[in-house]
Amino acid sequence: MTYQLKAIGKVKNDESGTLIQLDPEYIPGLQALEGFSHIHVLWWFSDCDNHADRNELQTKQPYKGAPEVMGVFATRSPARPNPVALTASEIINIDFINGMIRVAFIDADDNTPVLDIKPYTPSFDRVETPGVPAWCSEWPKSTKASGGFDWGQVFNF
Repeated sequence: MTYQLKAIGKVKNDESGTLIQLDPEYIPGLQALEGFSHIHVLWWFSDCDNHADRNELQTKQPYKGAPEVMGVFATRSPARPNPVALTASEIINIDFINGMIRVAFIDADDNTPVLDIKPYTPSFDRVETPGVPAWCSEWPKSTKASGGFDWGQVFNF
């Protein structure tokens, strides 16, 4: 089956940080987003949308200490059948007139297409005691702690 997606905006990185710039027709969708501290941003790994990356189902040990071969569904690799990414981002502020959401962080490049935005709600999104394999058990336990973590010690690239 084929599905059609349309970007609702783009990630923009400027001297002030990172924001999500919505296309004008989607600005009304921001109504009542105030009060939420975080959003889930679904975005397209547009730089990895090619035949080779879409057909990669396994990868050689991307993380130190991980299994020697991993399926892409056990990684956050951009090389996957559908290059969809998900980031939980803290909202810094929202410009409801111009359709901009300033966020503390998103692991997407400038001009990356944004597919959707959903509010983070603990009743649906929080897992009280998540389990992870031993090889990544020492990774930070939150997005806040991830900011100061030396990710260079984790990756094999």
